[in-house]
Amino acid sequence: MSSGQSLHMNRGEGEASYARNSTTQNAGQNRMKHLIQEAITNLWKNTNTHKNVVIADLGCSAGPNALTLVKTAVDATFHHCSDHKKIVPEISVLLNDLLDNDFNDVAKRLHAFQQSTQDFGPVVTAIVPGSFYKKLFTSNSVNLVLSSHSLNWLSQVPEDLKKSRIPVYDKDEGLRKARRAFVVQAFSQQFRKDFTIFLNTRAKELVPSGQMVLSMVGRPSSDTAYQSVQPWDFLFVPLNDMASRGVISRDMLDSFYIPLYGPSDKELMEIIQDEGSFEINNIEVHEQMSGVDKGMQTPKIRAFAARAAFEPTIIQHFGRPEGVIDEFVGTIERQLSHVPASPADSLLFLCVSLTKRE
Repeated sequence: MSSGQSLHMNRGEGEASYARNSTTQNAGQNRMKHLIQEAITNLWKNTNTHKNVVIADLGCSAGPNALTLVKTAVDATFHHCSDHKKIVPEISVLLNDLLDNDFNDVAKRLHAFQQSTQDFGPVVTAIVPGSFYKKLFTSNSVNLVLSSHSLNWLSQVPEDLKKSRIPVYDKDEGLRKARRAFVVQAFSQQFRKDFTIFLNTRAKELVPSGQMVLSMVGRPSSDTAYQSVQPWDFLFVPLNDMASRGVISRDMLDSFYIPLYGPSDKELMEIIQDEGSFEINNIEVHEQMSGVDKGMQTPKIRAFAARAAFEPTIIQHFGRPEGVIDEFVGTIERQLSHVPASPADSLLFLCVSLTKRE
């Protein structure tokens, strides 16, 4: 991260870990399965996959979700070969994330996954640390790229905001509303720049007619009432409440930025078309919480999910004031108990399937 931030989810298997608090992300991955299966079918239609298939998951994180996408792709490959009486190719599975990811957990899960596929065919696995906004693989070497809940994370915070010292979330509601469009636009421009780089870089790494299936949190382009809603609202609303009560410093909150953005479905389509390396097979728009069991949407569970995602970033900026994380969790739980629907609940889950142009 050029911003100096080190981004990762809570490690380990404890109560506050991402491994135990990623139900929403898993539901999103399940909604991608049919697109991944279609992508595997497209590979055999359009590319020479008789000898080997290379599958990469970018932003794999850790925990039980780390292998969900690649397992879907590998299973689909085995089934396709069985159904069409084809020889199973050698399969390479590559998992990528930033350097501070819990790769010890990923390595253990990769080993178990590799063991479970022995009866079907050879699967070689590897970990590739680094930013997916840079080159990760050799040219024309990857058949299928997957990514879920990762491309919302930008390469850096918009420089205009930091240089001008414009807070993401002003204390004064009137000023916050007045500045909101400028703040969101700054993040939008950074997303366009980053996502264009991502597409261009992946186009060089994918084989001709290679496939990508991506998902991220986004906004509805059809509803102007939600044009300024962003994923970071779920973080800044409770932090603003804590600052108003003196739990954290207002000055520290005003200097806190997080490289996170949710595009609209229209915005996503326009960037892909403008970059020009890919044909859009399909774009799907889902409610973010669809597919998540109602029993897993309680205020307490949602507060712990926020902690799993944001605790390392909060600590990196605010330090470890006594009780600040517990208060963060408690504030979210209280807010959701009184007002069950938060602004972030209007966000959507966007899935896009792409084919690299010849």
